[in-house]
Amino acid sequence: MSDTNPESIADRIHTIRSNIPANVKLVAVSKYTTTQAIRAAYDAGVRDFGESRVQDSKVKQEELADLTDITWHMIGSLQSNKARQAIAQFDWIHSIDRFSLAEQCERHIADLGKSPKLLLQVKLANDPNKFGWSESELLADLPRLEKLQNLNIVGLMTILPLGLDESQAYEVFSRVGVLAEKLRSLGWADICELSMGMSADYAIAARAGATLIRVGSQIFAS
Repeated sequence: MSDTNPESIADRIHTIRSNIPANVKLVAVSKYTTTQAIRAAYDAGVRDFGESRVQDSKVKQEELADLTDITWHMIGSLQSNKARQAIAQFDWIHSIDRFSLAEQCERHIADLGKSPKLLLQVKLANDPNKFGWSESELLADLPRLEKLQNLNIVGLMTILPLGLDESQAYEVFSRVGVLAEKLRSLGWADICELSMGMSADYAIAARAGATLIRVGSQIFAS
C-alpha cells in the first residue's frame, strides 16, 4: 500500500540519502504510487522519478506538469511497440537490453528529434528471469552499436538475481563498473553512469560505484 504522508516520505528519503554519497542520484521509483505521494517526495527534494509502464506514466506526467523540473526515468523492461512513446515521454531510459531495441530507438529518435539519455542493460550474473547483454554479447555488439549515431548512450544498468548475499551483490555490482571502464578504454568515453541498486541493496550498490540508485518501497510503502 502506498504511503502519501509527506512527513514519513521525507523521513525515508532523508534516511536513504544518509546511506549514500552525495554524488549518487536518487531515482524514486514511483510506478506503484500516486501523484500525491510523488508531490510529497518532490517537496522533500527528489527530482528524479522512475516509471515502468509507458501509459500509466503518461497520466502521471500530465497531472504533474506544473512540476517542470522533474526528470522522468523509464526503468522497466521496454517493449518494442512502446519504444517510440517512451522516447517521447522520458528523459532517461535505463532498459535498452538488446541490439534490436537500440536499433529501433535509433529510428524513433531520428523521427522525433528527441534524444533521451540511454543506459545499456547488462546481465553479469546468470538469471533466466532477467534481461540484458552478457559482457561477451555486449562487446560483440559494440561495432554495430557504434553505427547508431543518434543514440545518447551514457552508461550501464543492471538488476541483480534474487538470493545473493551482500558480498555476492557487491561483486556483481563491481563487475559492472569494471565493464564500464573497459568500454571507456575502447573509446566509449560517455559510459559514465551506473544505474545499480534498488530498495534492498542500494547501499551496497552505492559502495560499489553506482551513480544512480532506484528506490521505491523504501520511500513509498506504508
